[in-house]
Amino acid sequence: MKAFKIASLTGVAALSLAAAGAARADDTPPAAAAAPAAPAGPMALASPSMSASLSSNADPLSADLGPLGKIWVSGQVTAFGMAQTAAGPPSEKRKGDISNVQFEVQKTDGVFQFYVQAGDYNIPSLGTPVATSPRFTEETYKYVPVAYIKIVPNAAFSFEIGELPTLIGAEYTFTFQNLNILRGLLWNQEPAISRGVQANYTKGPLAVSVSVNDGYFSEHYSTVSGLVTYTATMKDTIAVAASGNFDKTSRSTFVTPVAQNNGTVWNVMYTHTEDKWMVNPYIQYTTTPKDVSFGLPSSASTFGAAILGKYSLTSMFNVAGRVEYISSSGSDVSLLYGPKSDAWSFTLTPTVQFKTYFVRAELAYVKVDGGAKGALFGAFANKDEQSRALIETGVLF
Repeated sequence: MKAFKIASLTGVAALSLAAAGAARADDTPPAAAAAPAAPAGPMALASPSMSASLSSNADPLSADLGPLGKIWVSGQVTAFGMAQTAAGPPSEKRKGDISNVQFEVQKTDGVFQFYVQAGDYNIPSLGTPVATSPRFTEETYKYVPVAYIKIVPNAAFSFEIGELPTLIGAEYTFTFQNLNILRGLLWNQEPAISRGVQANYTKGPLAVSVSVNDGYFSEHYSTVSGLVTYTATMKDTIAVAASGNFDKTSRSTFVTPVAQNNGTVWNVMYTHTEDKWMVNPYIQYTTTPKDVSFGLPSSASTFGAAILGKYSLTSMFNVAGRVEYISSSGSDVSLLYGPKSDAWSFTLTPTVQFKTYFVRAELAYVKVDGGAKGALFGAFANKDEQSRALIETGVLF
């Protein structure tokens, strides 16, 4: 899940909210990635997908295995440190940990292709406690978060089956893929990895993907997701994404919030790139149903808006930022920090990358309005604001 469970944001319950969005890396990226990635050379791999802040290795490892064809190997070894105010369990005021020790093996040509992403990871997210990487990995998608086979009969069509990244949202999941180290408040409401099948079609400026899957990793295959992307100009891309469960499931686990897993999520996203700028505003609307048997006494919804952006000062140095606002409805269901609560956030992330090595810092702030005590920040879950300072460094090989 990437979504807030119907519980207070304390202890393990709160950690499960951050766990909700644990992995996305595909050649069918969310609309935010429609912005061209930083220059990475003609051999750079399309997967895992990258935003415009960091660039993948321009010359990844490869091996020609004869009848099987050329196999590509890439990976990431990264770590982060964090200091924060209003820390609540299981987080600490200061923390250092692995953010990624992952590798990808893939075949990218021919009718039969495949992609496997494996390793240890941590997904720090705004407004939720940060667990240790081994625990996060074990409690989310284990050590192979993304794996699928892909059939490509022609240039227009392709089909995928396996553990697939979501089609929803304007941010990826792993830290190295994104403009910012921390994932955002809107990201917290979205699915991340789903088991299922996906069909992709591309013709000219139009790209369409449709998936039948298990939503928030529920093992109940009744969710349909779709993404339509239109490249209006070389600088402008518009995308619409939606996902909804056409049945009911009571499954509730560390990565499966019962409310969101039975609901819907909608996105409208726009990306503009020009010279040294990339700007990506988007809006999001989610619904959750009333079902007393599932512990949902009333229906509820969220509405959010965000602007992500990046400015490149040089080929090696850029500054990314994100501003978000999200509000919730529902008198008896907490989708954020208590029923009918809302929150806004600000994040600033300067980044330096030299070849495959990078270091970046981050300042982030979250403020909650209308929150409920017991569902907020701090040791007693009664603080309505939180600030974080982070640094992340590593190599993208």
